[in-house]
Amino acid sequence: MMIRNLVALLLFVTVIAPIVLYTDRLATVKLSSKGDLVEGFATSGFNSNYGHLNLVDGKSSSSVKEPVAIIYSDNELLPDSAASVWQSNGGVQGVIERKSTRVLSTTDEEGRSQNENPIKQVTDPIGLPNIISGNPNSTSEKNSKVDPNTQTSEKADGGEIVRSRFEHNNVQAALPNARVRHLKDQLIRAKVYLSLPGTRNNPHLTRELRLRIKEVQRTLGDASKDSELPKNALERLKTMEQTLAKGKQTQDDCATVVKKLRAMLHSTEEQLRVHKKQTLFLTQLTAKTLPKGLHCLPLRLTTEYYSLNWSQQDFPGQEKLEDPDLYHYALFSDNVLAAAVVVNSTITHAEEPSKHVFHIITDRLNYAAMRMWFQANPPDKATIEIQNIEEFTWLNASYSPVLKQLGSSSMIDYYFRAHRASSDSNMKFRNPKYLSILNHLRFYLPQLFPKLKKVLFLDDDIVVQKDLTRLWLIDLKGNVNGAVETCGENFHRFDRYLNFSNPLISKNFDPHACGWAFGMNIFDLDEWRRQNITEVYHSWQKLNYDRQLWKLGTLPPGLITFWKRTYQLDKSWHVLGLGYNPNVAQKEIERAAVIHYNGNMKPWLEIAIPKYRNYWAKHVDFDNVYLRECNINP
Repeated sequence: MMIRNLVALLLFVTVIAPIVLYTDRLATVKLSSKGDLVEGFATSGFNSNYGHLNLVDGKSSSSVKEPVAIIYSDNELLPDSAASVWQSNGGVQGVIERKSTRVLSTTDEEGRSQNENPIKQVTDPIGLPNIISGNPNSTSEKNSKVDPNTQTSEKADGGEIVRSRFEHNNVQAALPNARVRHLKDQLIRAKVYLSLPGTRNNPHLTRELRLRIKEVQRTLGDASKDSELPKNALERLKTMEQTLAKGKQTQDDCATVVKKLRAMLHSTEEQLRVHKKQTLFLTQLTAKTLPKGLHCLPLRLTTEYYSLNWSQQDFPGQEKLEDPDLYHYALFSDNVLAAAVVVNSTITHAEEPSKHVFHIITDRLNYAAMRMWFQANPPDKATIEIQNIEEFTWLNASYSPVLKQLGSSSMIDYYFRAHRASSDSNMKFRNPKYLSILNHLRFYLPQLFPKLKKVLFLDDDIVVQKDLTRLWLIDLKGNVNGAVETCGENFHRFDRYLNFSNPLISKNFDPHACGWAFGMNIFDLDEWRRQNITEVYHSWQKLNYDRQLWKLGTLPPGLITFWKRTYQLDKSWHVLGLGYNPNVAQKEIERAAVIHYNGNMKPWLEIAIPKYRNYWAKHVDFDNVYLRECNINP
């Protein structure tokens, strides 16, 4: 019996007790850690069988477990094949969903920064300045340390405006000087909010907005580039954005905001209109005003001229003045420096300078100065003739209708009565150059040069860039005038120069006909005489005694006088617009034989377009003693 009991005890100790202890331990583990075991199994099986669902290549399942759980909590983000496996494993899905909930609150900073929503980064008001400054990483790092609840409260405070402006600011970030643009935009929005009833009823917000406006204005100053902003610009931008968010929350009437913005728009448009009018007036005034240096130059030259001996006052080569086989130029100017540039640039590019003859006609005031300049600076081998318009006794009011009109009381009243200055919307017609007969002398070329066959007329605001001798070889095919047409723009059509409401104009001309350019014109004087063109000009001038057919100027009567008598030259001969158009193509300028500074921005004025001025200035010797004495600089 004792032996049997001993055997039973040994059997219990060696067999039954281990079984009981093992079974109890297994049950305890299953009851307490069932979820973890299943979860570990699920994770292990999932990674072994469906490793392609892991979005980070070359990483172990443990290193990407938490991000995977976050991503796969939304079925829409899974590929189709993975989604089907996911749906077929409901128990596993539930476990991973529970795990994803837990991961959202325990993810480490590295995992948060990897999976941060990029839209959230941009729409976060704290991160917006970093996006504008081109440093999105700093925004991501800041956001990764912020609790979701805190982010929600911040968005309620300032994120709505930023979110609504996401696309605008995201594009703005890629633009140059985006921070300056954004600060200016903030100023506009702040001023609008400040003027609305909802803000005026909130004294605290009103004070805050005014403070922020002053801060941003001081920050902006005169800056036009981001690099010119002070270091605190980023902080000012953030602070203002938060204040604007508060301002938006106080507004509940969108219609009021729209009305205010519309009123601001109308006010701005009116201010723009006034400023444009003032700019036009000041530009016209500048164009009419002779710079101090150019006023000094003729006075200095005149003084020097009358100190010369009479034997020194003659130009060489006077026998060439009436030789029809040479190349003759007609230049009518009262600007010594401008005339010098025309002659210098022409001779510089001439293949045979000795065959070029320049006939310069000026007024009595500048006659001595013009002669003195070319005495002291003779053109290389070319021939120069200087004449005084006062010496043409045949050119008087009884012969020329335009001279009679220029001296009339109505014309003087039109120009010099201040109370009438505002009645004419186009200020350019009030330029005193139209009172000068020099401007109309181009219609008397056959009378001025009775022995010449062809003459090339040049304005004094042109620069010659190529040899012009081929112009004398062009067959004008029975026409009188050879010129470049200006059909490229609508404002160069006939209807922009002539009054087509008048039957005399509407019956004789086409309003859509192409205009052409004065400034470089080859005239066939034989054909001019045969067709009696000067008399045609006189007849139309008489009809326009009350300026009802066209305003003042020489181009409108030129278009009429040479109607159907103008031969079209290739556009490369003459490029216009350098005195008003900053967008003339560089290629056109470089291939042009003549460039023309027509417009108010003449190259010798301070208002000249800078990028075009050197084409003119390179033909001026600024080391010349007369220019130095009159302080005329490049």
